[in-house]
Amino acid sequence: MGFKSILCISDLHIPYEHPDSIQFLKAIKSKYKPDKVISVGDEVDGHAISFHNSDPDLFSPGHELELAIKKLKTLYKLFPYLNIVDSNHGSLVYRKQKHAGLPRSVFKDYNDVLEAPKTWKWSYDLTLPMSDGNKVYICHGKSAQSIKLSQSLGMATVNGHYHEQFTVQYWANPICLYWSMVVGCLVDDKSLAFEYNNTNLKRPIIGCGIILDGQPKLLPMVLNKNGRWIGELK
Repeated sequence: MGFKSILCISDLHIPYEHPDSIQFLKAIKSKYKPDKVISVGDEVDGHAISFHNSDPDLFSPGHELELAIKKLKTLYKLFPYLNIVDSNHGSLVYRKQKHAGLPRSVFKDYNDVLEAPKTWKWSYDLTLPMSDGNKVYICHGKSAQSIKLSQSLGMATVNGHYHEQFTVQYWANPICLYWSMVVGCLVDDKSLAFEYNNTNLKRPIIGCGIILDGQPKLLPMVLNKNGRWIGELK
């Protein structure tokens, strides 16, 4: 028996998430009552320990982690059971560990670093059964052309990572109709953490995705002229 309602939480980049992200996710949970909740990665940002230059006007590594844990605790209560796929920002601690030549054994695991419940589980990627009898493959961002990822795997796919993509594409063969979904992000585009993107004409698309009885649905966070959520789901 597959999952009827799979919520795919897009890149939050806590503590630099959109200020209305939690309320938006609460509304989605209340309306759609997902029986499976997935984070497509970049649950935290790790700006201060990035391999790129960090902004001196943002938080230090210790302060950023402390604030991220504080904000995550609200998510722990909202979604006590969560699967997270590995990602470039979410894994920065371990990428830095490799860069420094330190063995993995001297580091804490994700749950300990983020003070997360044991019911939050990290994995490289996920393949889940859906209630229509098909499967969906979920990863952080293996291909900017998500339809090709779906075609190469021969199943439906969900991608994160690509903040400016918020799409559903379909393709078919003689066996089945397939789709690929890219779920945007939930970042605060005004934060200095994303200042690097200011020269790009394309902007991040704020929202996430859900799979209902095997079919994808994009859930945009519609914003007012001040960049805040209008308070209702579209």
